[in-house]
Amino acid sequence: MTRATAVRAVLAVAVLLVSVYISLTMSPRLGLDLQGGTRIVLQARDTATVEADRETTDRTLEVLRQRIDSLGVSEPTLTRSGEDRIIVELPDVQDPRQAAEVIGRTAQLTFHAVEGPAVEKPDEKPDEKSSGSDPTADPSPTTDPGSTADPADPDGLTLSDEQGRALDLGPARLSGAGVEDATAGFDAQGGAGWSVSLEFRKDAGQDWKRLTGEAACHPAGDDRRRVAIVLDEKVISSPQVDPSVGCKAGLPSGATQITGSFSADEARDLALLIKGGALPVPVEIVEQRTVGPTLGAAAIDASAQAALIGAAATALFITIVYRLFGALAAVALGAYGVISYAALVALGVTLTLPGLAGFVLAIGMAVDANVLVFERAREECAERPKRSLRSALTTGFTKAWSAVADSNATTLIAAGLLFFLGSGPVKGFGVTLAIGVIASMFSALVIARALTEIAASTRFVSDYRNVNGIARPGAVRTWLVRKDPQLFRKPVRWLVVSVALVAVAVAGIVVRGVDLGVEFTGGRLVEYSTSRPVDVETARDTLAAAGFGDAEVTTAGDGDLSVRTGKLDNDGEHALRTALAEEGGETTKVRDELIGPSLGDELRRNALIALGVAVAVQLAYLAVRFRWTFAVASVGAMVHDVILVVGAFAWLGRPVDGIFLAALLTVIGYSVNDSVVVFDRVRELWGANRRTPLDTIARRAVLQTVPRTVNTGMGALFILAALAVLGGDSLADFALALLIGIVVGTWSSVFTAVPGAILLERNATTPPPAPGKRKGKGSARGSRGASRRDPLDNGARV
Repeated sequence: MTRATAVRAVLAVAVLLVSVYISLTMSPRLGLDLQGGTRIVLQARDTATVEADRETTDRTLEVLRQRIDSLGVSEPTLTRSGEDRIIVELPDVQDPRQAAEVIGRTAQLTFHAVEGPAVEKPDEKPDEKSSGSDPTADPSPTTDPGSTADPADPDGLTLSDEQGRALDLGPARLSGAGVEDATAGFDAQGGAGWSVSLEFRKDAGQDWKRLTGEAACHPAGDDRRRVAIVLDEKVISSPQVDPSVGCKAGLPSGATQITGSFSADEARDLALLIKGGALPVPVEIVEQRTVGPTLGAAAIDASAQAALIGAAATALFITIVYRLFGALAAVALGAYGVISYAALVALGVTLTLPGLAGFVLAIGMAVDANVLVFERAREECAERPKRSLRSALTTGFTKAWSAVADSNATTLIAAGLLFFLGSGPVKGFGVTLAIGVIASMFSALVIARALTEIAASTRFVSDYRNVNGIARPGAVRTWLVRKDPQLFRKPVRWLVVSVALVAVAVAGIVVRGVDLGVEFTGGRLVEYSTSRPVDVETARDTLAAAGFGDAEVTTAGDGDLSVRTGKLDNDGEHALRTALAEEGGETTKVRDELIGPSLGDELRRNALIALGVAVAVQLAYLAVRFRWTFAVASVGAMVHDVILVVGAFAWLGRPVDGIFLAALLTVIGYSVNDSVVVFDRVRELWGANRRTPLDTIARRAVLQTVPRTVNTGMGALFILAALAVLGGDSLADFALALLIGIVVGTWSSVFTAVPGAILLERNATTPPPAPGKRKGKGSARGSRGASRRDPLDNGARV
């Protein structure tokens, strides 16, 4: 064992041990589409006086956080997205009507005089005080559970203060609109600690002065000397007026400070709440998604089964093709699964449904680097049969590096575009795909290499060439070499076939139209499960009779109903579900997607931008790494693949949504990946045989890389077939788009990209690529400086 092999082995063991530890001790973060719940996206809107920028959106978020907390939702998450959007995630909330009502209210900040401790009314029982201690009470969603209104005084309130004591409050004397600013500060010199300073507008400042002046007429320590600051009928602060303030004197606007035993965070939060309440920014629900817990659990189970079945089929396939080394690559594939899962958990990535599909898909694509290496090692063994197995394997890793790096770089570009240009759960797909690519590189170039180099060093593996799997050429390669088909003698005919396929796809787009999902058109899509079977026609008639004549009803899943409408609020959805329940019995909402028209337009526009950017970025990368003719031909094949996939979905009548966009961008990466492998070999062979016609070079390059293309595609096809069969409606369209994309991508990389490059090169003036040079210790032997021998030259001389 060499030192390099030992280092790789130690590194592999260390990473695996850490990954296993993380996998056993940490749990993944599941998105709402897997654990069930509601996700609401809010758009802050400008008013005549206030701009909805980053600062005002942050204040609105804090006010909304207080409201959501009052609903008692377990572990809600509120985050700002961009400058003026707020994402609210409510786990386990299946009926978002109450949450949407609370979120939609404009913030109400008021200042009240404290009239004293709450007095128990004579007709009240001890457990029915206004402090809200009645556990059976059903408080209004717009009122704090600890608040009541005095029937004798409609302007009065009884609310609990910060310590939970009930106080009788007078009518509102001042609204939040009068607050100019509220800031948190630390008084290091005076020793007062953290405090909150208030500034009021001109007229409001006089109202504040009168309010505090009246409170100052009561003795120190008396509750009536306090002023209550109330946000959405909840006391956020009730400070005492300082004893130094005289009766009727009051506090001027600029001299008001709220002091207490505040921590830094408490002071900042209080200032943010006061200022936020003073600057209410209207918000609009532009997106709302609800997923039932059973759907997420079913998706996890289906994905796990697809991963196990697909990984087992892939491992069996590469073991049959590459024998012992294939079995070792299968072991590395298992290690890849552990490492990528641990990376997702350790980085705190939120695992969404598309992300889960990306994780499963990456398992099938992880064998790509191993296949590239093993095929190059087979070529080395066929070219020099007497060389050692370890030497052939090392050369295979060296020569495959360029294709491995370029193909993975194009996939990373696609993953980056998904993350930066995708929306919602699609971003998770980009993250898991990127992590999968990096983990697959490590498993192939470190773990698999260490295992195969250790095996190649043993005498048994070296002596018995039928065992190792790379010492003899494969059956596909042998058959192709024997037949030697003249593929590109007339390259135009292949382009004619491709143009015909594109024409059929475009005809489907024009004739059938593209069924844009609700994500791109706006509207609402709800999936229901009924206790009694209901056919589509009956459901349509029932909904039409209930006033939902424009509803589109289709089947979904195992007898479920999918209802798509235009604009429909939460009350309307409740009425629709009630109408279905009359015919189908108990009706459960499985999935609910509401997209506002403005967001639908934005998502549709962003999807087109993402596709355009994907084409431009891939073209730029390929132009730098290869000749411009190769880059244009590869991008042409990529556009060909995109049109065919969209056309196939148009003919099949399948919806085009955000998950389809994720699949389409993945197809772009896969298509370019295949083209890169072919053109990398063309560049190598052409550089060594600069006088050989390009069509001959291209034919030989294609015949040499077909085994890699087929074997890699089979690994992905096993996974996708399992996802298509087991994934249900949630993943079936995703898997179908990728299945079509891999088939047409494999075709186009050979019969569209290569013929296109040949035709472009006929009019190009750029000379053939320069011959490659060996790197490393064996780059020059002796003083002759011999260059690398032509890979097509068998060494015979006369």
